[in-house]
Amino acid sequence: MVGVRKRGEEIRQFILKNVEKHSSDIVAITASQFQISRQAVNKHIKLLVEQKAILVKGATRSRRYSLHPLIEWSNSYDLENKLEEDVVWQQDISKFLKELPDNVRDIWHYGFTEMLNNAIDHSSGSRVIIHIEKTASTTNIMIIDDGEGIFKKIQRELGLSDERHSVLELAKGKLTTDPNHHSGEGIFFSSRMFDRFAISSGSTYFSHEFDKTEDWIIEHKENKSGTAVFMYLSNNSSRTSKGVFDNFTLNDDYGFTKTIVPVHLAQYGDDQLISRSQAKRLLVRIEKFKKVIFDFDEVETIGQAFADEIFRVFQLQHKEMELVAINTQKQVQQMISRALSKE
Repeated sequence: MVGVRKRGEEIRQFILKNVEKHSSDIVAITASQFQISRQAVNKHIKLLVEQKAILVKGATRSRRYSLHPLIEWSNSYDLENKLEEDVVWQQDISKFLKELPDNVRDIWHYGFTEMLNNAIDHSSGSRVIIHIEKTASTTNIMIIDDGEGIFKKIQRELGLSDERHSVLELAKGKLTTDPNHHSGEGIFFSSRMFDRFAISSGSTYFSHEFDKTEDWIIEHKENKSGTAVFMYLSNNSSRTSKGVFDNFTLNDDYGFTKTIVPVHLAQYGDDQLISRSQAKRLLVRIEKFKKVIFDFDEVETIGQAFADEIFRVFQLQHKEMELVAINTQKQVQQMISRALSKE
């Protein structure tokens, strides 16, 4: 009986974990995964519905399933009234997450307080809305302010020619417009702790997913004011905040000394990465790190001048740094090798 109960729990956990991505075919997916009948899967789904873990909508052929929100909560705060992120966490947020594992609560504590602090200190807005939705499988938190907009502010403060350049700078890490009060690490590490982390501001949407190597940008036709931050995390994640910090720390250091630069964020539309000016844009501020990993995922080709500027010219000027290229396609690797051969 114990083995039967354990298998039943495994099946139901599989349904909860995958129902959002497979809302219309979760029965078939589960039946195939566990080599059981659709009727058997439907019994587990019926139990989850009775437990208010999932919702069912539609008739038989158009039936869709989704996670049932166990908690939905929203509140609006006055940013002009000395709001403090740790007080909001302690008084309003932590109670919704108290049953989660310690490592998951630690991630939420870090990410929530860092992102709310950004809204308090940097948005120049008057109000911030916090929304929580918790299901049997995941927790989602949104922090939305009515300020200037994070990408526009970074563009203005750093004198960037394009709002999209702000995303590239955020992806590198150690970016702050107020170095006397902030290290510029909050968004970088938060984006890597959660299963999915996204920022929507102005006409730009930036997203990082933990199980995917690339960051990506979507441009909106509508130019939205303010900044909206979205954080998603499995309630049973095995990830730890320490593990994420350690991924960007070299063995002989304790600080944020290593970063990964998603090269494709410097590439817009059909543009090819061919020029030295494009390379210099990619290289801005990376001297702050001891090791820089250039991730060429989704980059099919680069120019000789682009490769030369990074892997020969910049490297010669910063011999103490280690530059590494990963996920390189054949043409990209050829250009990098050519640049290295000239040293």
